[in-house]
Amino acid sequence: MKLEVACFNLESVAVVAQSNADRVEFCAEFNLGGTTPSYADTQKARRLFSKELLVMIRPRGGDFNYSEKEFEAMKQSILELKDTGIEGFVFGILTQNNTIDVQRNSELVALASPLPCSFHRAIDHIDDYLKAIKTCIEMGFKTILTSGNASKIELGMDAVREAIIQFGNQIQMMPGGGLRSTNALKIKEITQAGYFHTSGIVDDSEIANLIEINTLKDVISNV
Repeated sequence: MKLEVACFNLESVAVVAQSNADRVEFCAEFNLGGTTPSYADTQKARRLFSKELLVMIRPRGGDFNYSEKEFEAMKQSILELKDTGIEGFVFGILTQNNTIDVQRNSELVALASPLPCSFHRAIDHIDDYLKAIKTCIEMGFKTILTSGNASKIELGMDAVREAIIQFGNQIQMMPGGGLRSTNALKIKEITQAGYFHTSGIVDDSEIANLIEINTLKDVISNV
């Protein structure tokens, strides 16, 4: 069982580098739910963390329906960050009707190639959840970060389980959103997922906690 940690600052990346986690999702601006980090910080994160490193492509907080100017900024970020030695990107664009924007997402996936892309929790804002997952597969995404079409994973475990039953052999379904060492065993047992996502933040510091990360990794690995 593998664990991805969302890091919103370089201090968290340094913590996760000491942990047993398998992957970092690097972002900026914790208070906005994660945005695109700077080129310089991405370079620093790459030097700090030797395992798999993904970068969030999100020009701002709020909804996931972006203006043409914001979309151009997302494309530019992918082009700039591809040469930092990272292993992939995380993003998700919706239409004004909260459906997947197939054209724009497909364009970013192609631009990111050969690096793989993850679709983030924008998918949890879509009414037809299973259809949205199928669309992500068709667009070429390799992973979906999801709380099961709910505000947090504890409320969406059954939906993630159903998604894994239907699509688990085609895409990596990664439960997250309020995942902690205290609830991880239940979430693992119900979803039967193989990859999990957490921030590892347990206080107001916005910095990942080493003990929490390693405890969570032990729980999902049945250590």
